[in-house]
Amino acid sequence: MANSASGGLSAGTVSWITATAIVVADMVGVGVFTSLGFQVNDITSGFSLLMLWIVGGVVAICGAFCYAELAAMLPRSSGEYNFLRRIYHPAFGFVAGWLSATVGFAAPIALAAMAFGVYFKSIAPSAPPLLLGFGITWLAALVHLSGVRFGSAYHNAWTALKLILIVAFIVAGFAYGDSQAISFAPSAVDLTFMSGAPFAISLVFVMYSYSGWNAATYIVGELREPARNLPRALFVGTAIVIALYVCLNAVFLLTTPMQELAGQLDVAIVAGRHVFGGFGGRIVGALISLGLVSSISAMTWIGPRVTMTMGEDMPLLRVFSRKSKRDVPAVAIIFQLLVANLLLLTQSFEAVLDFIQFSLTFCSFFTVLGVIKMRITHPKLARPYRAWGYPVTPLIFLSVTLFMMYYLVVNRPLQSLAGFAMMSAGLVIYYASRLISNAFSSFEKQTVIQ
Repeated sequence: MANSASGGLSAGTVSWITATAIVVADMVGVGVFTSLGFQVNDITSGFSLLMLWIVGGVVAICGAFCYAELAAMLPRSSGEYNFLRRIYHPAFGFVAGWLSATVGFAAPIALAAMAFGVYFKSIAPSAPPLLLGFGITWLAALVHLSGVRFGSAYHNAWTALKLILIVAFIVAGFAYGDSQAISFAPSAVDLTFMSGAPFAISLVFVMYSYSGWNAATYIVGELREPARNLPRALFVGTAIVIALYVCLNAVFLLTTPMQELAGQLDVAIVAGRHVFGGFGGRIVGALISLGLVSSISAMTWIGPRVTMTMGEDMPLLRVFSRKSKRDVPAVAIIFQLLVANLLLLTQSFEAVLDFIQFSLTFCSFFTVLGVIKMRITHPKLARPYRAWGYPVTPLIFLSVTLFMMYYLVVNRPLQSLAGFAMMSAGLVIYYASRLISNAFSSFEKQTVIQ
């Protein structure tokens, strides 16, 4: 199994700072601004609520350690598609790539675009959310069609703005928010909360908010010194998000009575009124909408790299590997844009997200399991980076991920079954394409002989 750095674009043009910005932007979406309202229904301890986000962050870091080892060992853009096809079988990689290329990135882009339109109403109340959603997706696509350097600058600027706005909200919350009688010190009751089913179930949704910690692996072929910079981007990006998530939830709890948060989807806007007064909701709405620009940019950047790499490997998908004069996968970017826009029109992306969660979690589980498999089957393969804390760190990630899959199967059996069906469809397409490719090859050989 030889290493391959192929499949990248503009090799060596992306810095570790830009890769870190991709991780941060892809992780920080609307999840952290909405989850707490459902957690406080069953968990009323400040310490236990913050521990949810700390535990979730630890699991994400464990995953980052493992992905960093694989990406440094198998440096090719496209994430799970590259890892699973190299570790197990090309068919398994194709299933992961099939999910990413169809809805894995397009559905989150559509959801973020619609959320952008809704929250932007705090800035422009009369603006139609659907048109705003279309506009922001087209803007992101046009920027990334313009080339990696321009796309990097655009992405870094919006990610920096997102971080500034969130930090400003956190500082304002601690300094000027209404003070609530809540303690973040541990107590005896926390053991009961943290060992109960509500904590475990809440952790599933916390992990969804942390999804995206592996974002930089999708562009590893474009990174400068990937063996050194990829692990750095994953760790620094995830650590920044852990700090932001813990501080944001601390501000929500410190400034807003828990009974006002309970059951609320827009906890950030509710807390914003306690921090900034009557216009607080509009301020926080603007913060969220502007922050989503970098999230859409990150997914517009990394998603097409999967489709591009699949096109390099499979003749029937060769069209997606075509690069523009600016050395970007133009066909793959446009394809993802059209799928995201179709989901925006049908408003079906939330249902799509619901059923692909099991499939995406399944692929992440086997990717991290692949670290253990490769240590056993290919112990002498060059590893520029080795996962810190092995084998404890992969086992932590695998245990939590296995619980998440169990939870999804038990509580969302239809959606999980749909996820299996989606993966099965990918397998059918893979083997059908192999048969067609073999038939074409045989026909060409016979033509040459004649």
